Amino acid sequence: MSFKSKFNSINIFLISLAVLISAPAMAKKPSERMTVVDLAVAANGPGGPFEGVFDTLIDLVSNDEVVLSKLSGNGKFTVFAPTDDAFGNLMVALGANCIVPTSDDIRSILLYHVARGNRDAEDVIGSDQLRTLNGAFLDQSGGMLMDVAGQTANIIVTDLFADNGVIHAIDTVVLPFQVPNLCTP
Repeated sequence: MSFKSKFNSINIFLISLAVLISAPAMAKKPSERMTVVDLAVAANGPGGPFEGVFDTLIDLVSNDEVVLSKLSGNGKFTVFAPTDDAFGNLMVALGANCIVPTSDDIRSILLYHVARGNRDAEDVIGSDQLRTLNGAFLDQSGGMLMDVAGQTANIIVTDLFADNGVIHAIDTVVLPFQVPNLCTP
């Protein structure tokens, strides 16, 4: 079964599970809430439907207190979650251009994958542009996101709901900046 097929085949199960978990969200104590971070960790963990698919994203978010605090907070967020393969491709591209991202670059990239509000797939598909938490926009057309450099990412899994938002998986890391070539000949 292909990676994409695996995502699609269990999407309905995850949506049902997420709805059951998040339905009584308003009555829950903060310690009982399932945040987008909690949902990503649970889905990615041992035996989870996306076991090992979001290790890089979870590691980066967990190591950035600003991003972790925001995504674990009370706001409503739409997260476009790149897979580990997407991050692997990004690291190859950055290395080919002799770039080592700083912690500020990483934070900016992470926040570029988050929009305010609880935007389900229908809402995302109905939007031409999405303002992200880093202030820049993502263009959207037919389930494909485009970053400021014109690079595209396909939305490959939709509508994984948590108490404070929704996660959509994407196959490419989108960037809020052009990637310069810093290699010297």
